[in-house]
Amino acid sequence: MKLTVYLSGEIHTDWRKEIEYVSRQKSLDIRYLSPVTDHDASDNVGVEILGEEEKDFWKDHKAAKINAMRIKKGIEVADIVIVKFGDKYRQWNAAFDVGYAVAKGKSVIVIHPADFTHALKEVDAQAMAVTHTTEQAIQILEYLTK
Repeated sequence: MKLTVYLSGEIHTDWRKEIEYVSRQKSLDIRYLSPVTDHDASDNVGVEILGEEEKDFWKDHKAAKINAMRIKKGIEVADIVIVKFGDKYRQWNAAFDVGYAVAKGKSVIVIHPADFTHALKEVDAQAMAVTHTTEQAIQILEYLTK
């Protein structure tokens, strides 16, 4: 079975590349989509296209809306959405991605450390699977495509 998978969440590690690499090694028929993972490009897209702002709020507002267009489209065309919450930064926006994906009828796999379970209980309740490693998420994808 061919799948389109949207990879959402933390952007400070290579977890997306790991999933894509292992998927290729296992010959899984999966197309991956993701948000812009260049942090500076993502943060500055609004002011680079629409002009500078005096206040950071409006700079962030512009960038968030432009990035949301890509994120929403990626989630809409995906069969499955994988959302990773990492250790270094709290990915509050990724919680929105879970809710949006569920509202669109998408299956969601959440990845986060075990010690985040209490903090993410509402997010986890929306997921079809909650994993603690990217390897577990890959195993689910392998099961679904074979």
